[in-house]
Amino acid sequence: MLNKLKKRWAIESNFQLLIIFIVFGITGTLSVFITTPILDFFDFKKENFENHALGYFVYYTIKFITIFPLYNVLLIAIATLFLQFEFFWNFQKRMLAKMGFGFFFKKRKDN
Repeated sequence: MLNKLKKRWAIESNFQLLIIFIVFGITGTLSVFITTPILDFFDFKKENFENHALGYFVYYTIKFITIFPLYNVLLIAIATLFLQFEFFWNFQKRMLAKMGFGFFFKKRKDN
């Protein structure tokens, strides 16, 4: 299974694969922990949504929408600290293109 990932991601060493897993782990954990204080700062506290019919649904929807861009920024930042910028930049471009945001990375043709 690891060899399949290495081939798919064009990675040659197990060490680089380990670093990539570490970056994903740190980024995911950090983005979830950082989101709550950010929402609290803007007064989107869970307690404020308790008395509404769809309160928790609205709160967690806002939290997810906040996590998504934060995760992407943190992924590149942490990848850079681990000297894996190129891999994760290409990974981000492929992921965002599959989600329909590929137009951000298309080169414009100058007239």
